[in-house]
Amino acid sequence: MRTPFSHRLCQVVIASVLAGLALAAQEPATNEARAQALYAEAKALQAGGDVKGAVKKYEAILALEPTVGVAYNNLGSLYVRLGNYPKAVEVLQKGLKVDPSMTTASALLGIALFEMGDYAAAKPRLEAAVRANPDDNNAALMLVNTLTKLGDFNAAAEHLQRLAKKQPKNPQVWYLLGKVYIQLSEGALSKVNEIDPNSVWAHEIASDMAEGVKNYDGAVLEIKKALEIAPRQPGLHYKLGDLYRVMQQWDAAYQEFQAELRNDPNNCRAQWKTGDILLLQNVRPDEALADVDKALGACPNFPEARLDRARLLVKLKRNEEAVPELLASAKATPSDPSIHFLLAQAYRALGRADESRSEMREFSQLEEKARTATAERAEEAIKSKQQ
Repeated sequence: MRTPFSHRLCQVVIASVLAGLALAAQEPATNEARAQALYAEAKALQAGGDVKGAVKKYEAILALEPTVGVAYNNLGSLYVRLGNYPKAVEVLQKGLKVDPSMTTASALLGIALFEMGDYAAAKPRLEAAVRANPDDNNAALMLVNTLTKLGDFNAAAEHLQRLAKKQPKNPQVWYLLGKVYIQLSEGALSKVNEIDPNSVWAHEIASDMAEGVKNYDGAVLEIKKALEIAPRQPGLHYKLGDLYRVMQQWDAAYQEFQAELRNDPNNCRAQWKTGDILLLQNVRPDEALADVDKALGACPNFPEARLDRARLLVKLKRNEEAVPELLASAKATPSDPSIHFLLAQAYRALGRADESRSEMREFSQLEEKARTATAERAEEAIKSKQQ
């Protein structure tokens, strides 16, 4: 008996629907497999340096699976590498809509916006990246640059101070912090000048700024102007003495520290520096020791003065007294090789040959370590400048 046409048609429709459902069920798995294969190809091309080829693969992944957040992140990263910042912004913004928790995408978006000169838009993206991952030092440095461009030097200084604590031997961080402080000083000077351009404070800030860029003649001139206005103000002669000391104008420095003591007799640092100047000049060691002793009388916990006292005692051949001072200095400043050299001298003069040789070995090791550290810092500075 023949099946009615309507029944056959129904069977055909049902079969077609079932086939369609089966195909639909297979497509996601097929797309996922294809996307995984494309991802592996993209990573291989990227590793081989074919950035443009990798870009095409990631674009193909997103055509198949537009909800894969990592693909947006990686594609945006490649566009940043290629310098195509508008395209990077477009891709990364889409990615962050798919997955707002991608901190690397937020950082990359901030970098792309920064490179396009849109600093106001870059700032919140970089701030979000740094909040989410405080250990991302690159994002933190980019945020510092963004804040600097926006003129927010206080916020930039805060971030750099945190970076300096984490990376105390990174010269780039200290350089940027110095630049930010100079900007803050300029802002402060501008404000002081608005209030009174001929005040003592205006000349002091101008002197600090000049000293910061090693313009010592300019710094001296500004402090002299301040002294003309307030010759008895504590701190001014001390500052001028320090400038002369840096310039190795010893007699002028000595006179300024003495003038500071007339204005501020309890200034133990000025008292120490009168003795220190005599020590640097290698003259009147007895007088220098008396000055240093006065400084230590006022400020007993003064490591620089204590070390100068030890040096002077060695110079005066009072080695028995020098040894405990040197041991205390070595404990306070264990990385200073000169202390061990002085200890070796003192021990040798006292006939303690074994201890003298031991201190000379320590001196040699610390000297070598110091030279290596200096070379490493120079290399890091060169690398930072190149970057």
